[in-house]
Amino acid sequence: MSTLTTEERIDRLESIEAIKHLKAEYCIYCDQGYPPDKLGPLFAEDAIWNGGRFGRHEGRAAIESFFGGASRDIVFAAHLALNPMIEVTGEAASGQWRLLMPSTFNTESGPECQWLLGDYHERYVRQDGRWLFKNIDLYVNFVATHAEGWLGRASVRP
Repeated sequence: MSTLTTEERIDRLESIEAIKHLKAEYCIYCDQGYPPDKLGPLFAEDAIWNGGRFGRHEGRAAIESFFGGASRDIVFAAHLALNPMIEVTGEAASGQWRLLMPSTFNTESGPECQWLLGDYHERYVRQDGRWLFKNIDLYVNFVATHAEGWLGRASVRP
């Protein structure tokens, strides 16, 4: 039996749906060439985006700057965020997602079709009634060319 009131349960469910919408917006904007003016407002001012091999960027301005240059290296991306697990506690929340991303990366030898598989671990904060990213932590399981595949390249998050 739940100890939450009906209003608290409704708020929790509405929050989960709002966070799913936030994630969908993020993926859509990334797939539209990483426009910093669209992605930036999805983050709290003191947010952190940590992508391992893609760097750690602290604060909305640094995150916007990072995304402003991302399309030079990633000329096509389809962010498929799957298997959401979202927990809400008042004005804060956490989430986990799987990422499967067919993409085209610019490499030294020219454009290359690649697959990226990863795990997102995220924290969210509700500010002025709107859910924002507080922290995105991306763990990349593998990046592999389409031709080579991921045999021998895949790793599991510890």
